Amino acid sequence: MKKFLILLAGLLFINTGVFASTHILFLGDSLSEGYGLDEEQSFPRLVEKNLKEKKHDVVVTNGGVSGSTSASGVTRLKWHLKKKTDILVLELGANDGLRGLKLAETQKNLLAIIKLAKEKKVKVLLLGLLMPPNYGKQYVAEFEAMYKKIANTEKVAFLPFVLNNVAGKSDLNLPDGIHPNAKGHVLVAKTVTDFVEKNL
Repeated sequence: MKKFLILLAGLLFINTGVFASTHILFLGDSLSEGYGLDEEQSFPRLVEKNLKEKKHDVVVTNGGVSGSTSASGVTRLKWHLKKKTDILVLELGANDGLRGLKLAETQKNLLAIIKLAKEKKVKVLLLGLLMPPNYGKQYVAEFEAMYKKIANTEKVAFLPFVLNNVAGKSDLNLPDGIHPNAKGHVLVAKTVTDFVEKNL
């Protein structure tokens, strides 16, 4: 009887410990991956650290893959959904824009990702991105508007610009001027932590 009670207590601990955690998936590109840095310095990993310090029971999966476009999103999400996923933080589309891909296709891909997540009862948080001004006023404006339209249409929580206060600042970015350095990721993580915490 004593052994049974110990076993039961252990199972209860597993159920209330492991499965009670909120599992957050960051599905992104080189920005989420932490390009040029150790993975532990990437903003998704720092978000996990920040949330835990705030006493939130979370487990973060960093699904950032350098060079990824929105076209790979659905396939990658299906693979990640084999494991418990409660929240999807979607950070894709920048490479589409930098390559000059048609925004209609990017929008279609992002919507497909969100639809799949919703079908699986996964909450979606959308991170907005912007294009550099040298891509032309019209394209830059349309790219920004695409994320707003998706957020409004799908009624998902939306962070307008994930690189706010980081983009364009040489001291916060790697020499390529595109990817944040370690200091930059700390600031991005603070912004994203606040955003995610509001939507837990």
